Amino acid sequence: MGGNVSVISRRDRREREGGLLNRLAGWVLLLEGWRRVLLTVAAGALCTFALPPYNFPAVGFVGFPLLVWLLDGVVVDPGRSLIRRMAPAFVTGWLFGFGYFVAGLWWLGAAMLVDAAEFAAFIPLAVLGLPAILAIYYGLAVALARLVWSDSALRIFALAGAFALFEYLRAVLFTGFPWNEIGVMAAPMPLLMQTSSLVGVHGLTLLAVIVFSSPAVLIDRRGRAPVLAVATALLIFHLGFGFWRMQVNPTEFVANVRLRVVQPNIEQSLKWEVNQAESIFDRHIRLTEARSDTTAIPGALTPDSTAPETGAPPPQTLVIWPESSFPFLLTERPDAIARIADTLQPNETLIAGAARIEGPDIATSRVYNSVYVIDDEGEIVAARDKTHLVPFGEYLPFQEFLEGFGLSQMAEMPGGFSAGAARVKVPLEGAPSFLPLICYEIIFPGEIDVGTAETRPGFLVNDTNDAWYGATPGPYQHLRLAELTSVAVGLPLVRSANTGISVVNDSYGRQIGGLALGSTGTIEVGLPSAGAATLFARFASLPFWLGFTITWAAAVVSRLRMRARID
Repeated sequence: MGGNVSVISRRDRREREGGLLNRLAGWVLLLEGWRRVLLTVAAGALCTFALPPYNFPAVGFVGFPLLVWLLDGVVVDPGRSLIRRMAPAFVTGWLFGFGYFVAGLWWLGAAMLVDAAEFAAFIPLAVLGLPAILAIYYGLAVALARLVWSDSALRIFALAGAFALFEYLRAVLFTGFPWNEIGVMAAPMPLLMQTSSLVGVHGLTLLAVIVFSSPAVLIDRRGRAPVLAVATALLIFHLGFGFWRMQVNPTEFVANVRLRVVQPNIEQSLKWEVNQAESIFDRHIRLTEARSDTTAIPGALTPDSTAPETGAPPPQTLVIWPESSFPFLLTERPDAIARIADTLQPNETLIAGAARIEGPDIATSRVYNSVYVIDDEGEIVAARDKTHLVPFGEYLPFQEFLEGFGLSQMAEMPGGFSAGAARVKVPLEGAPSFLPLICYEIIFPGEIDVGTAETRPGFLVNDTNDAWYGATPGPYQHLRLAELTSVAVGLPLVRSANTGISVVNDSYGRQIGGLALGSTGTIEVGLPSAGAATLFARFASLPFWLGFTITWAAAVVSRLRMRARID
């Protein structure tokens, strides 16, 4: 009975009261049929303009109030079973999520066009099927929120808590896919990324839903003042903490270490062509040889000098190549290793993405997506394997079963890649250690153990290949997720992307150097110093769960008070 009474009373009040916002809310509340479906999908799609490359978070103040009012219009029949009572709310959340994920992930279809003859038929599955599956999380979140919905402004806490919970689950269930979590909407620039160092991206989601939904309660009577006060305080803290953290932490550099990040810009359709292998390798070599004067490189000199001392050893240079740099198995090409040795000068070390095999040949061996560390004598001194593989991209779940339907992984590797056993930092000679995060491994900050002196490296290396997605929002979104991880754990980001976007950022998200999407070249800068271990790095999701508990408790109390008034 409580759900019906609250909705009807809210409808009556909004019809009686004047004001544009009241009339708009009343109109949304009473929508039915295809108009309601269209508005719900459009509200979700609108929110994607807060994501890269658009970065216009103000749309959240439209999309989420619309969702709140749409939920207000969901009539709950207490005479039905729990599942049937929650079905209308689930459908509302699913439609919102479907609009959000289709508009935010449509570019996945571009990957299917790289080898159109084999994969074009799966474009509808990528563009519509995956969003339909991901939208289930939002449907369940909205259904859960509706369980504790009330006629008070505190109902937006229920929505924020439920969304944050299911975004957390989206990041961990079925290998996880936390791409474009709602919290990303609240972090379009380094100033607004700093809160992630406290509560991670899941905590940003909690904050974002409360703040973005707050305009919906302007027409409420119960609980409006405290909710608006909380939303305002969160927004001020979000801005103020970011400003303070960046002001008291200027960019500093590691003495006598510099970076040369290579962006070769190889089209995906050419990367594994046998007749292109030598030209691709040659491009990497030529870009590596294009050295700049040390005195012109930001941060490359020691802090106490303006020029290298006479007779002093040259700075340690780390050359970074992107994921899958070699269009062949490097260990089977001693001539290529010899050329790398000839190219690297003394005190230069190459960090490069490569396929690595364990066994006699590629057809019968385990193959890993790896990072090699190669010294100036051409010796492979370290290797680390990717531990979190991309389903359907690097391996095929239920391979034998799905291959019967003509499916295969997109990586051009027999049987796909194997996952590495562990993710650990890599020591370097004359430079801080680094943690390799290959491709989309970097979008999982909760899996990164960098909170102790034993596990904490000096910087993150994200070698990736976003050429699959062309000039679409995909590479921009991937970069933003990488930047948020870097800020969350307080470590510099060194990112080499085949076609872009390559960057070197400090521990606070400030870009020291970068290359645009689709350009060819190198970034030559100093290595930013690591920041102190952040709250998130030390305690992972614990601060987020504390915030979730407080938020959810407030929503439940509001619901219980409403029921008490009705009874």
